[in-house]
Amino acid sequence: MNFGMWIVAQFRGVLVGMDEFGNNYYRSKTKDLNSRERRWVLYKSEPDGSLVPPEWHAWLHHTTDKPLIEAIMKQKEWHLDHLPNLTGTAEAYRPKGHAYKGGNRASSSSDYQSWEP
Repeated sequence: MNFGMWIVAQFRGVLVGMDEFGNNYYRSKTKDLNSRERRWVLYKSEPDGSLVPPEWHAWLHHTTDKPLIEAIMKQKEWHLDHLPNLTGTAEAYRPKGHAYKGGNRASSSSDYQSWEP
């Protein structure tokens, strides 16, 4: 958690709620020049935008006036749990033939011909 933003949240913000990852969501006590309140999130761990669930994302971007907390309780059985973005980590998806997986890709089909100048 960023200490500077935590100070701002304590003096200029109002806690709106918390998600299942422990992130806290705030809104400003006053409106800005466009008559809109400022909304922000204080991440529990490292700041990662993929850790914001869809119901809170809609609220942060002023798509909805109230967070869609009821949507969490009414999830369908076919909904999957939220997964963070693993790009750039060791757990990222790498297809067969990727250099980190040995670099042995499948041979090309017969209609492929390499370019020769």
